[in-house]
Amino acid sequence: MASASLQFFAFILALFGAFGDITATLLPNWKVNADVGSNIITAITQMQGLWMDCTWYSTGMFSCTLKYSVLSLPIYIQAARTTMVLSCILSAFGICITTVGMKCTKLGGDSDSKSHACFAGGVCFILAGIFGLVPTSWYTREIISNFLDQSIPESSKHEPGGAVYTGFISAGFLLIAGVIFCTSCFKKQQGAWIYPPKQHHFPSTEQESDAGYNLKDYV
Repeated sequence: MASASLQFFAFILALFGAFGDITATLLPNWKVNADVGSNIITAITQMQGLWMDCTWYSTGMFSCTLKYSVLSLPIYIQAARTTMVLSCILSAFGICITTVGMKCTKLGGDSDSKSHACFAGGVCFILAGIFGLVPTSWYTREIISNFLDQSIPESSKHEPGGAVYTGFISAGFLLIAGVIFCTSCFKKQQGAWIYPPKQHHFPSTEQESDAGYNLKDYV
């Protein structure tokens, strides 16, 4: 199994990934559109997220509107909602499971049980990373395709916001952490298959006594 320090490093990456995943899910700036008027005082920034749309004015005013209707949203936003929530749930499960299975903790029982717990937590992190990477990639693709579309007016075009980049980085952290946990458990099992424990065979005293008794009978 990998050293405890490597598992602790992977656990820290998973914590950052889970926190960033939750933050990206809740942030309203998945795509941003800056609309500058004739005067800098009238400049506004329109932000759209998975759950709300916000407008920030250069005067300091800030207003948000929740997206109540789910069916009226585009498919990629509905899919992003579902997959990001699943990613947050899986990352939380992974943190709980790997806390039990890590080498530096005293939970989880024997080494085999801790190894299985680490593997299960690593799988959760990998799935959470995949579920976080798919919506951010799809959302970015929609933004870029709309930005390059000549039929869409300039005022309706957007750019990727900070939540998209946060989602990408968080998904990468979760994937790296999951690979480290799964690889550490795999190495341990592979070592057990290559070098099986030696079994010591001791001669049975009963057989020796029986053999001696038979020799006496022949004498």
